[in-house]
Amino acid sequence: MCKGLATLPATCLKSAKDIKHKISFLLQKPEPQAADQKEVKEKTATAVTKRVPNAAEVEKWKESFCHVMNSEMGRTVFTSFLKSEFSQENVDFWIACEDYKKTPPSKMATKAKQMYQQYVEADAPNEVNLDAATREKTRREIESGGPSCFDEAQKMIYNLMEKDSYRRFLKSKMIQEICQKESCAAQEKKGCDWLDSRQVLAGGA
Repeated sequence: MCKGLATLPATCLKSAKDIKHKISFLLQKPEPQAADQKEVKEKTATAVTKRVPNAAEVEKWKESFCHVMNSEMGRTVFTSFLKSEFSQENVDFWIACEDYKKTPPSKMATKAKQMYQQYVEADAPNEVNLDAATREKTRREIESGGPSCFDEAQKMIYNLMEKDSYRRFLKSKMIQEICQKESCAAQEKKGCDWLDSRQVLAGGA
């Protein structure tokens, strides 16, 4: 160790090592496959977000919650709403369950454990609101890693969103603004069509 470093207090040297460790961690590159998948999802989400929902879509969402969840645009708008309520983990878990069912059998066991640690177990980073019995049953189910091990937990979260978040979503400012924009656009188009017809009549006269 050089003389200059030797004269520094031990706490300073420890802090320097900690900073070096953190920088090394941040500089680590993610797995190419994971990074590619994330990039594809982000591009898809961005493309969907740029398109404004039309009145027909919003009216369909009002009919039932399943229309929201079966629509890519519906899920995107609903997710944005849940972000504002700090409960995005619910829809993220539901989507993760749908993706899990498409996972190759050889990878299901590993993915099931990752999802359990991410969303289901107590104090998970994105813990969803499950009762103790469902949480425990899911823990036992993932040991087999079958395609249905998250079915009960997914259904419970779906029902929770449908009975709670979905009702507030329909009354939210976000939906009201979408409907208002559609209404204004329709009125503007109607006005343009009326002017066009007037010009045609005037030209004919």
